[in-house]
Amino acid sequence: MRVGLFVPCYVDQLAPSVGLASVELLESRGVEVDFPHQQGCCGQPFASAGALGEASRLGRRWLDVFESYEHVVCPSASCVATVRRYATLLGDDPRAASLAVRTHELCAFLTGVLGESGSNGRFPHRVGIHGSCHALRELRQGATSEIAEPRPDPARQLLSSLTGIELVELERADECCGFGGIFAVDEEAVSCRMGRDRLDDHARAGSEIVTSTDVSCLLHLDGLIRRDGRRVRILHVAELLAAAERSA
Repeated sequence: MRVGLFVPCYVDQLAPSVGLASVELLESRGVEVDFPHQQGCCGQPFASAGALGEASRLGRRWLDVFESYEHVVCPSASCVATVRRYATLLGDDPRAASLAVRTHELCAFLTGVLGESGSNGRFPHRVGIHGSCHALRELRQGATSEIAEPRPDPARQLLSSLTGIELVELERADECCGFGGIFAVDEEAVSCRMGRDRLDDHARAGSEIVTSTDVSCLLHLDGLIRRDGRRVRILHVAELLAAAERSA
């Protein structure tokens, strides 16, 4: 199987190890990974700000780059959620709906397309999962408190099978970390308070490591961790799985 790897802007610039870990995971499963160098922003920051003209231009450019792939894989639930909205944002482009359903968050691709029930590896640590708003409420990867129905969480499914891992239980597992892109700039104080609330929850649960499918959330939390001198680490789920599988 050959896939197009979509690496979001902030992963490319601020957390390239997440992209490399994604390649490692996919190639170890026999997937041929193609990284088209023409790729760029999916338009999420502009769509979030209401600048739909700019978002549409970037969306059409994104479709030009990735339309030839049977599947597109991305280590970011929020960017995948943006691509899934192309069918509405770019309703006059017949490629939008088709490519939207062929674009997958990394963990969802491993479980849903490759059919993995778990992951082999060893990771003897207490891990707290931060369910990002986009993963939970747009991609529906995991249960939320406002909807009383079970939903599978691909990240939890893969992590729970690792030897030695302890997934801690949070008091408010589906609460926003406060990042929200432009919101974190316009409402800095509120954003930071929300982030500290999440970190306090992880501290009470005993998390040694906080993981997520979204680098943006983790970067926000890591900034607060470093500023406050907290003794907890962040790792994207791709980095965690890759490290665990190397130790198997």
